[in-house]
Amino acid sequence: MRGSSQQQQGLFNYVSPEQMVPKDHPLRRMREWTDVALKAMSGHFTTLYSHTGRPSIAPEKLLRALLLQVFYSIRSERLLIEQLNYNMLFRWFVGLNPDDALWDASTFSKNRDRLVEGDVAQAFLKAVVDQAREVNLISDEHFSVDGTLIEAWSSQKSFRPKEPTDGPPPGEGGRNAEVDFKGETRTNDTHASTTDPDARLYRKGDNQAARLVYAGHVLMENKNGLIVDACVTHASGSAEREAATTMVNRMDGDQPATLGADKAYDVNAFVEDLKAAKVTVHAARNTKNRKSAITDAIAQTPGYAASQRIRKRIEEAFGWGKTVGGIAKTKLRGIAKVDWQLTFTMAGYNLVRMVRLRPDSA
Repeated sequence: MRGSSQQQQGLFNYVSPEQMVPKDHPLRRMREWTDVALKAMSGHFTTLYSHTGRPSIAPEKLLRALLLQVFYSIRSERLLIEQLNYNMLFRWFVGLNPDDALWDASTFSKNRDRLVEGDVAQAFLKAVVDQAREVNLISDEHFSVDGTLIEAWSSQKSFRPKEPTDGPPPGEGGRNAEVDFKGETRTNDTHASTTDPDARLYRKGDNQAARLVYAGHVLMENKNGLIVDACVTHASGSAEREAATTMVNRMDGDQPATLGADKAYDVNAFVEDLKAAKVTVHAARNTKNRKSAITDAIAQTPGYAASQRIRKRIEEAFGWGKTVGGIAKTKLRGIAKVDWQLTFTMAGYNLVRMVRLRPDSA
């Protein structure tokens, strides 16, 4: 007998989001890790909010919602709010009941900006890393470092001279007017983006196009490939080494014993600076037209070979962040917000890895 396609609305709904989520769903384990991290951050949240006035979005719910945006590659916060309106899995993860009123997208974004100003992403990453350290998932001695380019939310047409020039104003003729850069020398010293002044025109190598980008950097422990620190800087030839020094120096506890890296870190000044901090740099040797800063005594050790093999796993974090986490081309503007996005995305990457490493406990 053919069933009827007509829908009859029920008067009451007795099914909770908790009952609708399968017991073996990976978000359950991620929620456990996340809740422990957020509980550790409760005091930090208290300092960001006034004790009087109208209650805003709970920071715990806000961060859980932003994690969903990372996990499910949701391209905008407005679309995230739309999904929260009807997706029971999302409502359960955030901590919303089926009949709870949802936030306005603009209110959600304003509250997110408060977390950016409060440096919450770094605190959240640290809380996640602390949990991984408690269950022995993190190495205390051997680390790797690398950088990547994050495309800015700016077009080449926005890269204009800082000082006024003679001739018709740029962009004359409509919103998307024709602009000819042929024969024009454009550098970061003389030009800047009008939509995102923090972005820098940079190219990664020869025969590659210059783009408006940021430089993203991560520090990875070598035991399980978890990210222990991340930051964003202006793109430049020395940005990777400067960021690596900063991240190593702000590590909690003892300094790492070894630091794996690629050829860009094979520079005498960088190797000597970390040597003074009792860190042995295991960078890939760059012998093109010069002598490597990595001595033969270091390059011939088993530890150096292990660092060179394991350091490439850092590309997995970058690959996940760009294909899933949305950092290939950021939709945020300003170095502070892009730094927040990269750091928070790497915390999300760690949660995914930790669930795979410890699927039955948190």
